[in-house]
Amino acid sequence: MQTAVYPGSFDPCTNGHLDIIRRASKLFDKVVVAVLINEKKTPLFSLEERVEMLKTATKGFENVEICSFSGLLANFMKDNGYSVLIKGLRAVSDYEYEFQMALTNRNLFDDLETVFLPCSSEFMFLSSSIVKEVAKYNGKLEGLVPPELVGIIKRRFGY
Repeated sequence: MQTAVYPGSFDPCTNGHLDIIRRASKLFDKVVVAVLINEKKTPLFSLEERVEMLKTATKGFENVEICSFSGLLANFMKDNGYSVLIKGLRAVSDYEYEFQMALTNRNLFDDLETVFLPCSSEFMFLSSSIVKEVAKYNGKLEGLVPPELVGIIKRRFGY
């Protein structure tokens, strides 16, 4: 059984993330969405909230599992017996960074392969940062995030 891991902070999950999860779930027997605990960032949502939002957004995907991790991604992969990473790409700038990370991860764990999935064209502009900026000013989140997350995100900003 081939398992792929899709890591990220998902603060919050966007329709772009969901698009990559959906497409990866058709390519692999199992997709593990791994929410990163990044001590360099101050997330808007707690780790538990981000995991729960992803569980809500992916509840219709039978072969998708949500978990969290901290530390080096390569160590998480090795410790759990995973060898395939999924990385979504929006632009050339994403590729440059993700290519460097793929080489670093392979240097740390020889058996690790990174598969790049280009985002669907309708999500090329979308990021969690954009979603937070729109939500901050009570902008329209429909179409940017899964419908079941709109209320959760708006409430975080007091709307």
